[in-house]
Amino acid sequence: MANQETKKLDEIISSRRAMMTMGGAAIAGLFLTGVAKAQAALTDNDILNFALNLEYLEAQFYSLAAFGVTIDQQPTPIPTAPNASLGAAGTVTLKPSFAKVPFSNQTISDYATETAIEEGKHVTFLQSALGSAAVSMPNIDLYNSFNTLAMAAGIGSTFDPFDKDADFLIGAYIFEDVGVTAYHGAAAAITSNTVLTAAAGILAVEAYHAGLIRTAINQIDAGSGALAGLTQKISATRSKLANPSGTPVDDIGLTTVNVSLNGSASLPATTFVDADSNSIAFARTPAQIIQIVTGGSATNKGVFFPDGLNGTIK
Repeated sequence: MANQETKKLDEIISSRRAMMTMGGAAIAGLFLTGVAKAQAALTDNDILNFALNLEYLEAQFYSLAAFGVTIDQQPTPIPTAPNASLGAAGTVTLKPSFAKVPFSNQTISDYATETAIEEGKHVTFLQSALGSAAVSMPNIDLYNSFNTLAMAAGIGSTFDPFDKDADFLIGAYIFEDVGVTAYHGAAAAITSNTVLTAAAGILAVEAYHAGLIRTAINQIDAGSGALAGLTQKISATRSKLANPSGTPVDDIGLTTVNVSLNGSASLPATTFVDADSNSIAFARTPAQIIQIVTGGSATNKGVFFPDGLNGTIK
């Protein structure tokens, strides 16, 4: 049951969300060339293939960050075209001088390695669950995409998530909260209890990842607030891309607020959890997720998926 302290914190967080969204609205509007189309009735396989597209993206990002190679180049390769009849695998665009992240913090390096392994397992799990219906990996851009989103969010003209520890965390921040909202949003459309249970399990792991990222960012920020400021800009941009009208606000960056306890003492509280006022994770429809990962494109192509996604939902 909510008490005075939690109610006060909810009010502060809600106010902060509104401020961030208004601040990022004009920048994010650069990519709002159309409103996401409503999705027709979907099958469980349609939803799993949509998730597989997103897992290809995450798995490639983390594999490249931790190991310096794409998932199909790992010692035990992860297939990117599990069914040749459904098309060849796409390619991954990287900066010409690409190299894996030169981690200086062992904890962050360990996090990257573990997450790379787990995201790879998500790919192979979904491929196995889909069988002959599993789509190939589409073309993925991990170079121009980050530059484009950096400009949209007001971070700068360029951004390289493979440059150093802090940049890697910000790059990872872009993905994990989106994954949580995607699985949550798709849950209601899943008809099979078996599939729903598996999706809930993946959502939980993505939420673990998101919490680890936010915690690590807070730790290395060392009170400067520089990285937290970047997460606020990214969250505002994601929310605006998913909701062109400006409502609802469904994202909150990492920040510290003062909370009044029992009407007297004031203590700092950090917003580690990206959730609504009831502490329930935000949910987004597939159409909203596509708007984020393609930069609000009217054709649903661009940014991380320059030629769109594979499967029914695209």
